[in-house]
Amino acid sequence: MYQEERLVAILDFLKQHNRITTEQICTLLHVSRDTARRDLVRLEEQNAIIRTRGGAILPTVHQKIQSYSGRLKTVSEEKNKIGRLAASLIHDGDRVILDASTTVQACAKHLTADCTVITNSINLAEVLSDKEGIEIYLLGGKLEKEHRFLYGASVIEKLSSYHVDKALIGVVGISEHGITIAHEEDGMVKRKMIQQAKQVIALADHSKLGSTSFYQYAELSEIDLLITDRLPNQAFCDLLDRNGVELLVTEQNEGKG
Repeated sequence: MYQEERLVAILDFLKQHNRITTEQICTLLHVSRDTARRDLVRLEEQNAIIRTRGGAILPTVHQKIQSYSGRLKTVSEEKNKIGRLAASLIHDGDRVILDASTTVQACAKHLTADCTVITNSINLAEVLSDKEGIEIYLLGGKLEKEHRFLYGASVIEKLSSYHVDKALIGVVGISEHGITIAHEEDGMVKRKMIQQAKQVIALADHSKLGSTSFYQYAELSEIDLLITDRLPNQAFCDLLDRNGVELLVTEQNEGKG
């Protein structure tokens, strides 16, 4: 096993257990203590771990969420692939809720179905306004200027009137602690979106898997389908299975007609 493969395996273990000892690395990866120590030094140089006496732990990271326009500039190819696959699941006549995440906006760009869309994202509504055959209902409320979504009691009240086939929801974190996001206001709207849909589809690139953000707005069991760009580790797949969440991975669907 190459060092890069060992580093990935060590980080996967840390994401599940929060700490690892040198002895555990030796046993799991069948390497010497010197090799285990070199791997930990390499991970420490990458700021991926904090070394402790006899092992390592994960650092506590509080990432600053970029503004919506900033995130749009850095929409990755992974998000585009997730969006394209998600769009293929929306059919003519569907009534869908699309939230204000950039991954869901990537889905909107690929939409070709004649459908009805309900959203609280002013950017997403603008993207869809150029597409014929799509009816758009923009939820009115207070504008969150930096992140470009509408929220508040009026948005939640209006959502109560709609019953849709699918809700597509972007996440900041998805883990054993459920579905989480950085902003409570956005999370409260997402929670109502989930309640109004027959099928709930979560969109998350691999960096969100196993992560937990500030505000939980749904249990894992409330999600029907997760679309991501890489096959998660076995522990995360087992977690999805226990909660009845189906999994679609873009890398497994590329090239399929």
